[in-house]
Amino acid sequence: MGIPTVLALPFAAQGHVNPMMTFSQKLVENGCKVIFVNTEFNHRRVVSSMEQKGASSPDEESVLKLVSIPDGLAPDDDRSDQAKLCEAIQKTMPEALEKLIEDIHSKGENKINFIVADVCMAWALDVGRKIGIKGAVLCPASAAIFTLLHSVPMLIHDGIVDSDLGLTSTTEKRIRISPSMPEMDTEDFFWLNMGEPSTGKKVLKYLLHCAESFHLTEWWLCNTTPELEPGTLSYLPKILPIGPLLRSNDNDSKKIATTKSMGQFWEEDHSCMSWLDEQAHGSVLYVAFGSFTLFDQNQFNELSLGLDLTNRPFLWVIREDNRMAYPHEFKGQKGKIVSWAPQQKVLSHPAIACFVTHCGWNSTMEGLSNGVPFLCWPYFGDQLCNRTHICDELMVGLGIDKDQNGVVSREELKTKVEQFFNDDNIKPMSVGLKEKVLNNIAKGGTSYENLNKFVKMIKE
Repeated sequence: MGIPTVLALPFAAQGHVNPMMTFSQKLVENGCKVIFVNTEFNHRRVVSSMEQKGASSPDEESVLKLVSIPDGLAPDDDRSDQAKLCEAIQKTMPEALEKLIEDIHSKGENKINFIVADVCMAWALDVGRKIGIKGAVLCPASAAIFTLLHSVPMLIHDGIVDSDLGLTSTTEKRIRISPSMPEMDTEDFFWLNMGEPSTGKKVLKYLLHCAESFHLTEWWLCNTTPELEPGTLSYLPKILPIGPLLRSNDNDSKKIATTKSMGQFWEEDHSCMSWLDEQAHGSVLYVAFGSFTLFDQNQFNELSLGLDLTNRPFLWVIREDNRMAYPHEFKGQKGKIVSWAPQQKVLSHPAIACFVTHCGWNSTMEGLSNGVPFLCWPYFGDQLCNRTHICDELMVGLGIDKDQNGVVSREELKTKVEQFFNDDNIKPMSVGLKEKVLNNIAKGGTSYENLNKFVKMIKE
């Protein structure tokens, strides 16, 4: 057969679009064509951030084509309301996806041979089955979170989770899904940490609906590596590690050169790179909380004044949609503030000392791949489990604690930064882990071989 065409379908959030885009670029590098399907709302954001950057959006003939379908929400609906988004996706997108595929096939230009769906969009495998197209799921979160989702029916059966998806009165504070896996704090289950209890439960109901389609594929791909989650991968060997999913930095291929930062919802501010060049090696705190975290004015003040108190240079990412008034005492003269950063480049810069992070899995993988230790300040969802993993299992981070009012105080931030700079073990641990993690994507590494196997299967 000719060049195979893969349809890639990420969940409609920045932390899902990024790894799916990186994976798509890897498929392109390995001789596939990709049709990348965003929601219309996110498609506009991605295209507009590329235009601001002056990147040419890939043309019709290109190997990576961006297309879109509606998410079922009105133009002014709040897409950060996860429950509302999931309900709309489930109602609207399966039909829209089927129609998109039929339209593509009727034009006869690119017959779709395979679908790669985000774990949170696994219903797409049913759409594929209807039309006779096989598929795979890609989990942009950890294997532990994948396993937790997969195990919810068992947890309900064992009386750990009740039928309303809350914890039962007899649930232990810490459980093991399997003897080989690290303990999990039941209060950290991702759906219990999404704001309103009803929000998390609605999201989990949607995800359990997605999980019903997992059996339609043998290919459960995950952005992780064997060293990071050995016990989990031995418990569910069906999960294939293909991580770390990192953007290619080789500019040989002109086709891929245009796609370097495709998939970003916001334009990256590269001025921070020359600022980093002026800082001493291992001196800068990189402070970034991903695409969802929202701070109120009080927490924003404590964070600002905490950064001043550390008396160290900092690079702080504050999204436009979370810009609060700076407290009048905030000096900030040691810092640089940007609205969105080229994170992988930043983390690989020798000036970076540590990463003050929300512990999203993409950020975690990028930090690990660059040997950068973490100061962990999770916001919601799976980030609480990730913090425990970073601090207790991998031992490459320190947790930042909230006070009794749920606020991280300026003094707490200063204390943890000082503790980090006085810790002689954390940096060597991070550097050692970086070597192991990166070996996976080098020729002959586990993730490299798994990806090759996958591409070979598509081509056959």
